[in-house]
Amino acid sequence: MKQMKNKIILESERLYLREMDHGDIEALCEILQDEEVMYAYEHAFSDEEVRQWLEKQLTRYKNDGFGLWAVILKATGSMIGQCGLTLQDCNGRSVVEVGYLFAKKYWHNGYATEAASACKEYAFNVLGIDEVYSIIRDNNEPSMNVAKRNGMLPKEKLVKYYYGMYMPHTAFSAFRKNTKSDKT
Repeated sequence: MKQMKNKIILESERLYLREMDHGDIEALCEILQDEEVMYAYEHAFSDEEVRQWLEKQLTRYKNDGFGLWAVILKATGSMIGQCGLTLQDCNGRSVVEVGYLFAKKYWHNGYATEAASACKEYAFNVLGIDEVYSIIRDNNEPSMNVAKRNGMLPKEKLVKYYYGMYMPHTAFSAFRKNTKSDKT
């Protein structure tokens, strides 16, 4: 089976996350070339941009030990999205972000929240990271709701320059329990 070929990083009740490989390009195209899915990016990706996106994840796995992973629906073995951890710039600081992007036909089933929560716990419990972020475009209310359901609170504002545009974002964050910065 395809899903057993790559290393499973983590599992949740309905999903498992594994490293992506070149065999995932078709599923990535379904996600990254859908204008509705990519509205916060202001454009659907070209074939070349999808290939570059995949190569960036493969490089992240090698250099950082993590990246965006394929989200596999256990019931079908299908790749339904991507979710994982990436290093991102947040107002001049490098932070670990929980990022997620799912194929439209799998929206509104709780998969993004389930995967994002599993990634947050992986960052805290496996990698020992004290604080994780989700940096979300200001017009992306559904992703903000996922961050909130993942126990994150708005922390700061920032502007990213992407695709020739300045795009306002909100950085949400959550702390690992029992850290100095943990307010709970």
